[in-house]
Amino acid sequence: MQSPSATSKQDREKYPDSPVEKPPVHAIYQCLRPECRLRFPIMVTSRQRIKCPKCGSPTRLIATADISKINITNHPLSSGVPLEALLDNIRSALNVGSIFRSADGAGVQHLYLCGVTPAPGNTQIAKTALGAEFAVHWSSHWDGVEIASMLKGQGKKLWALENTVGSQSIFEPFYEPDDRPIVLVIGNEVSGIDPGILQQCDRTIHIPMLGAKKSLNVAIAFGVAIYLIRYLTSKQIHQFSGADTSTS
Repeated sequence: MQSPSATSKQDREKYPDSPVEKPPVHAIYQCLRPECRLRFPIMVTSRQRIKCPKCGSPTRLIATADISKINITNHPLSSGVPLEALLDNIRSALNVGSIFRSADGAGVQHLYLCGVTPAPGNTQIAKTALGAEFAVHWSSHWDGVEIASMLKGQGKKLWALENTVGSQSIFEPFYEPDDRPIVLVIGNEVSGIDPGILQQCDRTIHIPMLGAKKSLNVAIAFGVAIYLIRYLTSKQIHQFSGADTSTS
């Protein structure tokens, strides 16, 4: 049996381009086996030789990205309508994690996790939230109907994202006469929003579908809706306040 050091030496002689020094945290590698040639991203946290996850062959470093040096400028829409969301019995923790990520990006101030909706601390949420669960305020509640009533009592507007009789396409023009907070309500992946919550909503909107399915995945639908609501309400406020919203 060969020692690890001997094996490493043979690898270096056979594949001289293979990196032996600690690579940056985020990198793209490619398998050196001609029959494979798999390209894949990986996060490397220590000095190690990266093997192909498909065939186990040696690899070489293709590209690197130090994301700590990437300059990302956020542009908060401070003048926009405050946005919150009520998640009614979302069963998938992966969906909840994705919703946290979109909520953070759209500047949502609070997520109300109702019924069986999983809460942060769940490892599946962490997989898709990627830290956004620490950036958005949230609270857990057993009874979504009760929370909806409480929010209505606080003067907030409830908008249901549900394809029902009488619902309005999210792409149709709308006018909101005030800047009261909007709470976007989304429901269970199969059964939708609890009727007790739905009847309390001020507006019901849906995303038009052109294919065989009648709805999008709940996390994707939330992302589409929350960003469109954020954009339209912010633009509307600027227009009625006399601000210039033109772009060059």
